[in-house]
Amino acid sequence: MELSNVYDTLLADLGSGFSLVILAVMGLVLVVWDAFRNDAPVLPWVAGLSLAACIGWEATQLGVGRTAFYDMVRVGGFASFINIIILGSALATIVLAVPYLKKIEHAYGEVYALILFATLGMIVLATANNLVTIFVGLETMSVALYIMTGLVREDEGAIESALKYFLLGAFSTGFFLYGIALLYGATGTMYLPEMAAGFAAREGVLMFWAGVALLFIGFMFKVSATPFHMWTPDVYQGAPTPLTGYMSTASKASAFASLILVLYYALEPVLDERWTLVLALIALVTMVLGNFLALVQNNVKRMLAYSSIAHAGYVLVGLAAGTADGYSGALYYLLIYTLMNVGAFGVMAMLEWDGKEGRVQDIDSLAGVGLRKPVLGVTMGIFMFSLTGFPPMGGFFGKFAVFAPAVDAGLTWLVIIGVLSSVLSAYYYLRVLFVLFMRSADESPDAVREAAFPVTPASAAVVIVCAGLLLVIGFVPGVREMAATFFDAAVATTQVLP
Repeated sequence: MELSNVYDTLLADLGSGFSLVILAVMGLVLVVWDAFRNDAPVLPWVAGLSLAACIGWEATQLGVGRTAFYDMVRVGGFASFINIIILGSALATIVLAVPYLKKIEHAYGEVYALILFATLGMIVLATANNLVTIFVGLETMSVALYIMTGLVREDEGAIESALKYFLLGAFSTGFFLYGIALLYGATGTMYLPEMAAGFAAREGVLMFWAGVALLFIGFMFKVSATPFHMWTPDVYQGAPTPLTGYMSTASKASAFASLILVLYYALEPVLDERWTLVLALIALVTMVLGNFLALVQNNVKRMLAYSSIAHAGYVLVGLAAGTADGYSGALYYLLIYTLMNVGAFGVMAMLEWDGKEGRVQDIDSLAGVGLRKPVLGVTMGIFMFSLTGFPPMGGFFGKFAVFAPAVDAGLTWLVIIGVLSSVLSAYYYLRVLFVLFMRSADESPDAVREAAFPVTPASAAVVIVCAGLLLVIGFVPGVREMAATFFDAAVATTQVLP
């Protein structure tokens, strides 16, 4: 593509990429600031205000999508919707992390710079219109997450988690890069909207489909789909709890958003029933295995990790439908999933008592705590019911949004299995509530009975807002309809900024 006038559009691109610019600049500012005033209390405020400004900007850009930076990324429309999800998760994480990191005596200022850099990578990944941009966003996100996973260097569990995440992440990156190389060789382009035409004009059928398969493997690792889920429970269990909630929501939302763009813009014209069946089978195994393994977990973080694997399967059901409704349903589900998991991990962060980031804290040890801390108990109840899919919680409407398009696409058998898996999940979700409310506090260890479990107003506000949104979001049809407009044929073609 001709690049002679790329600098002529640079100022307009910087304006459209406001969130990218702010996150990059403020991340660097926080690094320098922390170097001169180590662990200054103002650093999370600066990071939080930066994220809030980006959310406000993206909310004004929810109209028709377009491209920027010479078609490398998308802005507005779809991009703004997913960016709000990612930025909201990051902002909630910072609010929850401040008291948590003080409690575990690891209130490092660089954590907030890492969150901004990880969020920057997630936004680049989620809005990429080019295979190279996808890779840059993926690696920016991953490197920051590797560091945050091993934040508590004195704990052997955290170091083990970080090492597993790094090694398996590097392994999956190899598949991703090989896939990109083969797709470029088969199509002659890195731009997603041009790939189908490039494939039709060349004679590289085997190379193209091998590239697609390798690219899918890389994506399946990032979204914790079976059989590439092995890292998830160990990493979630060993990482600091609020950061675990961030990883389980923002990183998954960005990877799924990028996969949706690849499917919709690059592969939809050439995918056939065989590839739909592949996605459907991955969704089936992911849902079933995630829920069955969650049944036998005694650690809440580990249970939520396997639960997140199952929820990745639910999103894949929508993608397997291969329709605009399926893609918009998956996008809508990611919003609801973020609210559920940020809230659930936020509650667990405030109920943590073992001094090991919840790694050895089991469910039974929290007997009766729901009555001692009613705000945490009630909000946790909302999160657990919503994760199960009980109406009228947000989780019910999210599952309906991904299951209905699959039925319309003839995947009724897959939806039946998905519904049965959701029923199965009720056991381990409601078990948490049974322990919190129905078990006597006398059955808990002395350390739990003596723990104060302080709840700061800001942390309480985060979980209450997440719970409140889950109660009302299903009754706000505008959100679901907005997600559907992003895949309307009339607005599917994007504009290059003048």
